Amino acid sequence: MPAETALSQHMRPEVKGFYEKRTCSIQYVVADPETKRCAIIDPVLDFEQKSGATATTSADELLAYIEQQGYSLEWILDTHPHADHFSAAGYLKDRTGAPTAIGAKVVEVQKLWKAFYNWPDSFPTDGSQWDRLFGDGDRFKIGNLDVEVMFCPGHTLCSITYLVGDAAFIHDTLFMPDGGTARADFPGGSAKALWHSIQRIMALPDDTRLFTGHDYMPGGRAPQWESSVAQQRRENKHLVQAATEEAFVAFREGRDRELPMPKLILNALQVNICGGRLPEPESNGRRYLKIPLDALPNAPWGD
Repeated sequence: MPAETALSQHMRPEVKGFYEKRTCSIQYVVADPETKRCAIIDPVLDFEQKSGATATTSADELLAYIEQQGYSLEWILDTHPHADHFSAAGYLKDRTGAPTAIGAKVVEVQKLWKAFYNWPDSFPTDGSQWDRLFGDGDRFKIGNLDVEVMFCPGHTLCSITYLVGDAAFIHDTLFMPDGGTARADFPGGSAKALWHSIQRIMALPDDTRLFTGHDYMPGGRAPQWESSVAQQRRENKHLVQAATEEAFVAFREGRDRELPMPKLILNALQVNICGGRLPEPESNGRRYLKIPLDALPNAPWGD
């Protein structure tokens, strides 16, 4: 086998996406085919808002797949503190003992949202809820696969991309080409920063596989989550429409002003800045979420 072919196969991880239809989220298991070691990226802890019910169905599906494939779990990774679903990182850590990780700038998100929730000074805003905090350019391994961390703020101020061989897990920076780009109006978000993060991803090799964090099925098509750099550059409807930084920032900010906040943002952030941990039970044994009223006063009202 030619050396180049052998190298490309070695650098091509096995990727399995799991679509969670309640929040239109995609969870991933990415594995080194040589060593059978793997990582979970952006796992979902199920939450039913109307009843307040929680479940681990989605996360357990990931574990069942890992067992079925004969994989060994090395990492539980989040790309950012999600605003539209709970992270299952804490649950999976308890089940497997695998280390958890997120971007280092999560400490800034913790400080920001700690104020929203009026939490006590004793709440740690040092990222200690995770086992590892990744900075831009940090490297680690999944089996024999090299992983590079790319700091990609904009959607949030701490978003990161995991570049695993020829695959990049780009969270909510880009959707599928017919879905466009992520919003950038959450506290700490920035359309300008998002533009520069997108350009960084677009500078990767054309055939880099891009795996997005959500798919809202435009036009009622079936869920999709894999594209390529070349495809995004050629077809992404927002990048085609707004091809310069100035045009993109104006477009993104204008569009975001019309979007209601995700229905779970105030529920989810208090879980996700705690490493995917639900609030501790109170004296009656029940857990309670804290919803600050009028915390996001300029957001349009949703249905």
